[in-house]
Amino acid sequence: MTVNLLNIHHGYNFRDLGGYHTQDGKTLRAHKLVRAGKLSDLSDRDLSYLADYGVRDDVDFRSPDEKKMAPDRVPEGTVYHFDPVFPHDETKVSKSWAEEQQAFSLDALGGHHNMIRTYGDMIVNPTSQKAYRAFFDVLLANENSGQSVLFHCSAGKDRTGMAAVFLLSALGVDEATIRTDYLTTNDYVGGALQAVLDKAKAGGANANMLQGLTDLWVAKPEYLDTALATIDKNYGSMAQYLHQALQLTGGELKDLRQFYLI
Repeated sequence: MTVNLLNIHHGYNFRDLGGYHTQDGKTLRAHKLVRAGKLSDLSDRDLSYLADYGVRDDVDFRSPDEKKMAPDRVPEGTVYHFDPVFPHDETKVSKSWAEEQQAFSLDALGGHHNMIRTYGDMIVNPTSQKAYRAFFDVLLANENSGQSVLFHCSAGKDRTGMAAVFLLSALGVDEATIRTDYLTTNDYVGGALQAVLDKAKAGGANANMLQGLTDLWVAKPEYLDTALATIDKNYGSMAQYLHQALQLTGGELKDLRQFYLI
């Protein structure tokens, strides 16, 4: 698969999903689906770039506290949709240094265990299910082929990653491509992670703390595996999850494929 990284100067992990192939031989349209990290640091140049790119909907999966701390900068003409997956940031990517130090300094696996719990919770939590259903409502309203839906959280990794998993599954993309797209985040969060680690070291972080922070910032196969196993255990299959938990009908799946595939 080819990764289409957007030319954003003051943000990271902005990727167009166009070009991915489905199992029945179709291709995702370009300039329709963009996954991303936070938008709060975007420059005026970046905003103009996204407006020219065709972004007309911005779906923000972050918590109310994250939104308040770092509000989105939205391109001109773009509709902002606040759609929190959790009432607070369970991924801990946005937590303060003091909170992280207290939580992870005594346990090198603290960050890892936190992410495993979070990925299971994203599947069964009613708030998460409601948020992802609302995301599909935005997608289903975007019939115009020249307009893009951008969806994001803080790092564009976990809440955004699972949104991409659900979306690509609904469009008929194979699991290997979906997994590769999920893990590709690791190619683009290195700078942000290093800045976090440097700040932590300057504040006296021990090895446990640094490992915990790293586990919060990277995409790991076992995180995605936890989500998929939780789906299989509780719903039997991804198709059943999309139908039962996210309430996607056969007609809506057909519309999604009509809007986003060629």
